[in-house]
Amino acid sequence: MLLLASAASAQWLSYPTAGVPRTKDGKPDLTAPAPKTADGKPDIAGLWQPPGGYVGDITKDLKPGEVSFQPWAAELYKHRRDTLSKEDPTGWCVPGGVPRSDVVPYPLKIFSMPGVTLILYEAVQSYRQIFTDGRALPKNPNPAWMGYSVGRWEGDTFVVESSGFNDNAWLDNFGHPGTESLHVTERFHRKDFGNMDVDITIDDPKAYTKPWTVHLPFRLLADSELLEYICTENNKDLEHLVGK
Repeated sequence: MLLLASAASAQWLSYPTAGVPRTKDGKPDLTAPAPKTADGKPDIAGLWQPPGGYVGDITKDLKPGEVSFQPWAAELYKHRRDTLSKEDPTGWCVPGGVPRSDVVPYPLKIFSMPGVTLILYEAVQSYRQIFTDGRALPKNPNPAWMGYSVGRWEGDTFVVESSGFNDNAWLDNFGHPGTESLHVTERFHRKDFGNMDVDITIDDPKAYTKPWTVHLPFRLLADSELLEYICTENNKDLEHLVGK
């Protein structure tokens, strides 16, 4: 397994985040109503903490049979489990891709701007551009670790479609595989000021016989900030993993 530690306390802990509603004792009121943008949509911007429990196995809450492998993908997944994920690309400091970057226990920061939503990931110092200017996903993209993303609103839910990934995608630390045919749909729904539901659907017919969906609860991190993350510094453990 990769040695992923829980995120440390970030910088500027004594500096209050602007615009955060507070209780009488000055603490962030995370149950306050979700903020709105100028056009009346929920504002999903902010520093968010994904649930760390899914970093190993993104499918851990799914029922048997909900994830149905193609035969070759089942063999590859078993190999990755047997070898303790020693071939994991993120162990060699490349970006984790999507949806994996949404489930590692490191904060991510969302910025909403006209025409684009930007996500900064603390892990491996990676980022995504989610274009909201009406463009379609590229038809013949240069394969990328983070893929290509476009977004739209469906009611109060921000829907992101992503594709154009390379053929070495890992969906989690356990090694659920993805291929160049991977299509990821993320649905961001901010329930109140401090809580956001994120539903992620994996559709990769080369690796799985049917699409499958996971549900992730995000929590706002108020009065905090991203930390610097240098993956290559003192990175010595992965080469010693063996497995069965």
